[in-house]
Amino acid sequence: MALILGIESSCDETAVAVIDGAGTTLAARIIAQRVASQDDEHRPYGGVVPEIAARAHAETLAPMVGAVLADAGLALADMDAIAATAGPGLIGGVMVGLVTAKALAMAADKPLLAVNHLEGHALSARLAEPDLAFPYLLLLASGGHCQILEVRGLGQYRRLATTIDDALGEAFDKTAKILGLGFPGGPAVERLAREGDPKAVPLPRPLLGSAEPHFSFAGLKSAVMRAHDAGIHKPEDIAASFQQAAIDCVIDRTRRALERAGEVTALVVAGGVAANASLRAALTGLAQGAGLPLVAPPPKLCTDNAAMIGWAGAERFAAGLTDPLDVLARPRWPLDPDAEPVRGAGVKA
Repeated sequence: MALILGIESSCDETAVAVIDGAGTTLAARIIAQRVASQDDEHRPYGGVVPEIAARAHAETLAPMVGAVLADAGLALADMDAIAATAGPGLIGGVMVGLVTAKALAMAADKPLLAVNHLEGHALSARLAEPDLAFPYLLLLASGGHCQILEVRGLGQYRRLATTIDDALGEAFDKTAKILGLGFPGGPAVERLAREGDPKAVPLPRPLLGSAEPHFSFAGLKSAVMRAHDAGIHKPEDIAASFQQAAIDCVIDRTRRALERAGEVTALVVAGGVAANASLRAALTGLAQGAGLPLVAPPPKLCTDNAAMIGWAGAERFAAGLTDPLDVLARPRWPLDPDAEPVRGAGVKA
């Protein structure tokens, strides 16, 4: 039995969890968890303000650690290790979580596990599905990242595709802002899209059919703005047409990546956008056509959470991997640092 205290603070959710690395079911693995949203703090600005996020983490994190340990009926001394997101993310928030984890590890004389936030997402499917074996193909789609990777093992990633401009979640958030739907934008666009006609507004499918399986969503965002400014389309039709265009791009790009991947056990989708039901349905069809299961964590494990950080820490701990107390927070931390740069892509790739 390995008990891991996990901490996540890379963006605008403050999260803490206690994970049992020896659990054989999802319910047994997550002993206790809490997530504090900052939606109210950021809503007036239509997006996440890094300084506000960092201050909110600093105010919330220490009391939350105590509350989660109380929920679990355990003490800090009962933990086998302390895991925290060390990057990538908004550096102020990452530093709050990592420094807190360092202090706890030092005070309790426990090992520190500095977790890559993206690896947390990548391994969240194994948290949810204990039988999921390496290697698998991962579509990682969130507000900050849109990539397709072969997950060959712990710490072993081969990037097959990335976005050359904007991430998929960013495109959803921008569309919500254009339509005046508020923050957070992704769930709001999905709700409104259920009322619209996905064929009503002609929108582009960037890079559809191209040889490389990379993504591009900047042109689609611009087309949504032009459609809105034209004043002739219903908001629900714009939302539905945008969502369908984005899904068409994702399915086409993922299909191309599957053709380039080696033998895999499953198609996995993770990250905040993985909570979108329409995207999941389309990916299910793609996976079935390829003779693979689709593995998607429960929606609560798709958005940023500490359970996935704790689980990634548990996998690292089981492999004998720990980190020194002087490990640094990192605003950028690619899973595949050896991947070749993508032409036209910026630092996000």
